[in-house]
Amino acid sequence: MEQVGLEAAGSVTLWGLFMQAGFVVKLVMLGLIAASVWTWAIVVDKTVTYGKARRQLDSFEQVFWSGQSLEELYRTLSDRQTSGMSAIFVAAMREWKKSFERGARSPIGLQMRIDRAMDVTLSRESETLEARLGSLATIGSAAPFVGLFGTVVGIMTSFQAIAGSKQTSLAVVAPGIAEALLATAIGLLAAIPAVIAYNKFSADAGKLTARMEGFADEFSAILSRQIDEKLQPRAAAQ
Repeated sequence: MEQVGLEAAGSVTLWGLFMQAGFVVKLVMLGLIAASVWTWAIVVDKTVTYGKARRQLDSFEQVFWSGQSLEELYRTLSDRQTSGMSAIFVAAMREWKKSFERGARSPIGLQMRIDRAMDVTLSRESETLEARLGSLATIGSAAPFVGLFGTVVGIMTSFQAIAGSKQTSLAVVAPGIAEALLATAIGLLAAIPAVIAYNKFSADAGKLTARMEGFADEFSAILSRQIDEKLQPRAAAQ
């Protein structure tokens, strides 16, 4: 009996507990480990992406408010792959130029089309920023329950093995309980970083989106004044 206890105690390591676990519990653990790896991959990707987005917004705002003409800035950006404020600016200017080339006469209609173009681009940019945040939310909410499921299955299996062996000493019971609880521990290790990352990146995405919305509103006001300057003389002449 003492020898059995020593063998059981000697196998109480993370790898030993994993190898002793049943098929279902192993499957749960592997799934949670994969979810944890995916979480950290998203964390790294979003950290890089949001940092790049902030730098792009800062750079565009500096150029936009430097006094450079809108036409010149549009020519510079129109042939490039743009994102963030640059994409909103290009979408608005493209609609502006198309409308005047076709002889736009209604200030209200032109303003609505420009605002719509900026709204569509802003929505697309916001979706890009929030991409894969849903995965973090899912992992953060589901991982503890998945780990708990593995623990319940492991404990049931351990109790069945104990009943079959008719041995109830702590040295025999402890390894089975430990391997079952390992699933819950892995679930928490996957869930906690996912929840923290989701909250942080959701706040960051909201701030970046708010900056783009503010620019869209300011640029809409600028274009509105220019629309009045261009179309009112036409209307008066007619």
